Amino acid sequence: MSEPSKEQITQLLLRWNAGNKQALDALMPLVANELRRLAGSYLRNENQGHTLQPTALVNECYLRLIDRRKVDWQSRAHFFAFAARTMRRILVDHARARASAKRGSGIPPLSLETVVRLPAKEDVDLLALDDALTDLANLDHRQSQMVELRFFGGLSIPEIAAVLDVAETTVSRDWVSAKAWLSRELKRN
Repeated sequence: MSEPSKEQITQLLLRWNAGNKQALDALMPLVANELRRLAGSYLRNENQGHTLQPTALVNECYLRLIDRRKVDWQSRAHFFAFAARTMRRILVDHARARASAKRGSGIPPLSLETVVRLPAKEDVDLLALDDALTDLANLDHRQSQMVELRFFGGLSIPEIAAVLDVAETTVSRDWVSAKAWLSRELKRN
């Protein structure tokens, strides 16, 4: 099966906007592979023992997408930006639930000396990243959106520029600035 065109996806989104339920049925098989790719890339950044699988993340995302009453879809990029934000929320909710379950698990806390000897964790801490993105949104909302679209949505610079309605050079400049700011924030935690 050939890859669906951006225009084909956009047309289905516009028909879905207009209330055509069959458009949603036609759309989902066309975007499922891309959503699974996004989910897989998110989950590769998670701990080895992560309990969510890409298919489960896509299914949860799908359920939240179809539950939306009215989203004025503009384009394929807009859809994937929304899906990325939805996946981010799912992963953060999952991480918070796991963290709260661990707090009362009866395992004694580690001493500071023990923690210092542990090897550095290579995984992205979604809760820390979510907190940092929230802080960044308070400073520069557009940069926060751009990071979300790039990191969680896997959108390219031209697609982000289209979604945010800014120049590609602005996205490139903001990406460098936001990465530096986030790097400093995440190192502090």
